[in-house]
Amino acid sequence: MFPGGVNPKQMKQMMKRMGMKMDEIDADVVIIRGMNREIVIENPQVAKISMQGKETFQITGDVSEKEVEEGGEAAVEINEEDVEMVAQQAGVSSEDARKALEEANGDLAEAIMRLKG
Repeated sequence: MFPGGVNPKQMKQMMKRMGMKMDEIDADVVIIRGMNREIVIENPQVAKISMQGKETFQITGDVSEKEVEEGGEAAVEINEEDVEMVAQQAGVSSEDARKALEEANGDLAEAIMRLKG
C-alpha cells in the first residue's frame, strides 16, 4: 500500500519513530454518506493511521457515486444498456425491465431472476 516502491518495513520504522501507527482494516465495501450523495467504494484497501491521538483513514478502491433522494435512499442510476440487456435476457419489454431494475436497486442478475421467476 506504499507508493513509489518504498520498502514497507522501512516505512513502518520511520512511522514508529514519528509516533505513528498504521493498521490494515479488512472491509468489503466502504460507504460515505453525505447530505445529497453517497460515495461507495468497492474492493477497498483501508489503512487506519493513528498519530497524536487522532485517527485517519486512507481508502483506495473502485469508487462510484449516487445522488441521495429526500427520504435518504440512494437513487440508483439505471442506464439504457442495462435496461436492454435485462429486457433481452428475460424476454420482457423495456418498461418492465426498467421497473425490475429499480426494484432490484440496479442489480442486473436480481432483476432478471425477478422477471423470470
